[in-house]
Amino acid sequence: MEERFPDQFLWGGAIAANQCEGAYDLDGKGLSIQDVMPHGIWGPITEKPEAENLKLKGIDFYHRYPEDIALFAEMGFKVLRLSIAWSRIFPNGDDEEPNEAGLAYYDKVFDECRKYGIEPMVTLSHYETPLHLSLEYDGWRDRRLIGFFERYARTVFERYKGKVHYWLTFNEINSIRVYPFMGGAIHTPKDQLTASDLYQAAHHEFLASALAEKAAHEIDPENKVGCMVLGMINDPRTCAPEDLLAAMDQDHLYLFFTDVMMRGAYPSYTKALFEKLNVSLNMEPGDAELLKEGTADFLSFSYYMSRCVAADPSKYDSAAGNLTVSVRNPYLKQSQWGWAIDPAGLEQYCVRMYERYQKPLFIAENGLGAEDVLIPDGKGSYTVEDDYRIDYLRNHLKAVRNAIHQGAEIFGYTAWGCIDLVSASTAEMRKRYGMIYVDRNDDGTGTLNRYRKKSFYWYRDVIASNGSDLS
Repeated sequence: MEERFPDQFLWGGAIAANQCEGAYDLDGKGLSIQDVMPHGIWGPITEKPEAENLKLKGIDFYHRYPEDIALFAEMGFKVLRLSIAWSRIFPNGDDEEPNEAGLAYYDKVFDECRKYGIEPMVTLSHYETPLHLSLEYDGWRDRRLIGFFERYARTVFERYKGKVHYWLTFNEINSIRVYPFMGGAIHTPKDQLTASDLYQAAHHEFLASALAEKAAHEIDPENKVGCMVLGMINDPRTCAPEDLLAAMDQDHLYLFFTDVMMRGAYPSYTKALFEKLNVSLNMEPGDAELLKEGTADFLSFSYYMSRCVAADPSKYDSAAGNLTVSVRNPYLKQSQWGWAIDPAGLEQYCVRMYERYQKPLFIAENGLGAEDVLIPDGKGSYTVEDDYRIDYLRNHLKAVRNAIHQGAEIFGYTAWGCIDLVSASTAEMRKRYGMIYVDRNDDGTGTLNRYRKKSFYWYRDVIASNGSDLS
């Protein structure tokens, strides 16, 4: 069997409204939780937007989307994964009627994508819950958010019928377990929350996702709706039995979310997991049936790194990661931000997830955050010699191709931050993922001009060859 990508493989890139749009207070938009997170997940939540929050301006995609989408088309994108800012449509989240200006804006964005033959893949909730829902209801701890989310989902499904065929419900839904404010708009401080609080909030998101899944198919049978999780391989630090068991326990914490959303029921290990965490879950009549009826059509995920797990992590050096901390794997190189670089982990994850669920996979985020240096390109403009990014992407795409060769059904790949944008975890610009450089700095200065990096041309050639040229 030849190792190759499918003929209709969806190549593209991924962005998020709260990290790129800016225009946080224009055209009737309400505040989102991101507007009061000026330092990302590491800093305190503020009471109101502060000027140093780079996300308030983003990279001004709100006004520059025609230019940016034209650049994506130049790279040959078949798909663009992006999100709708919920608070542009329902400024408070619990409004009775939607904001027409917000709906009209995304009409223009999706029309611009379709002008170039780019398929939008739209995330309904990408870490940008309306702030009012956090302050008034304590976010997803309150079951009433299920109805608010369903109203929002039905509104955009109806409005963009025929323009959008691929939808994702919650971005990295499993993040609510470790970052309850960003992942679930829960305003109560984490140290005051119990495990029951967190898993109950996750249960409410599961139900909302299932309702959205059903509504999407009801409104347009052509719709495909996926769940989206932070994808992770948990490798034992040694072959000691206690490390193997520790890795299995960590796997369960991640697989729990995909098991519920892909299989439509709480998994067999839930009883032991909830006993260990002292979780008491309130299941109302009809909940189990709804979860079964509203399973995801496909599994999408972010993958940046793998984790290494030990029964006694204090014996080893620690390693940072995407919303997670683990022990350091001595066999892997690390990025500038200390994230393990492990293409083989992506291959493993794809093969394992497809074997587990037998449903299509979509890689919604993958990329390398690095400090890029802008230099003259010799042609009157500027570029970035980002061979390190090319090397990262090349090796991970080879891993995807290997997984396909092993039988995993993978129908698309979107490189994260295909254009530089504000980091979600640190709210800074210097951690760049894009293949397009945006002239904006951490102090807020810069022209916002766009420049093609070396990786721009490399990725363009990869797409043109449908992945056969990964040189």
